[in-house]
Amino acid sequence: MTFLNAYWKNLMLINYEIDPNLLKPFVPKGTELDFFNGKCNVSLVGFMFMNTKVLGLKLPGHIHFEEVNLRFYVKHNDKRGVVFIKEIVPKPLITWVANTLYHEHYETHRMRHRWIEHETHKEFEYQWKLNQKWQSISVSTDKVASDITEDSEAQFITEHYFGYTKHHHTTFEYEVEHPTWRQLKVKDFKIDVDFSANYGSTFDVLNRVEPTSVILAEGSKVSVKNKKTIAR
Repeated sequence: MTFLNAYWKNLMLINYEIDPNLLKPFVPKGTELDFFNGKCNVSLVGFMFMNTKVLGLKLPGHIHFEEVNLRFYVKHNDKRGVVFIKEIVPKPLITWVANTLYHEHYETHRMRHRWIEHETHKEFEYQWKLNQKWQSISVSTDKVASDITEDSEAQFITEHYFGYTKHHHTTFEYEVEHPTWRQLKVKDFKIDVDFSANYGSTFDVLNRVEPTSVILAEGSKVSVKNKKTIAR
């Protein structure tokens, strides 16, 4: 059964290599870390939820909104998925639903975004306010989209089709369906984020390293299925 339908648009994915030992406390039972070419990755992701429906219904005031999340990559048997450290949205009801029904780690903060199309390039920015200070991620890109290369890091990052959450000693799995995305080549980027303030001291290391890649995926319609238990 489908829990949520939406359009995920203009996904900015900022990717870092990280020591896998830092992520082990967050790995849900029944899953294991998923590596790309021997490297463990964590991604800071910003995008827009658009035309959102929960159980087939559009909730007034909750149809279009920003999200920024920090996630890493796992696998369960032959399924490749993601685990979220934290997801930030501007809507308290979304936070309550996701944390209550899916045992996710949502927080509610003021958010805003900016998309600008210039003659030679496009600009995208996502911002959220934490402790009276605006955090921001932004990129400039080419105007014309291209396919994501087979077996590339971009394909690895964008094609994990399951989500995993842990609640006490139980692990839940839910499927996220979407077609293969296309990307706009990133020409420049800027990151103004306090990782330790947002995500805890474990991720302070991200304040001192450069990302291994930055991707801007055009996005598509998505559907999020109901969760099921895979481990206790």
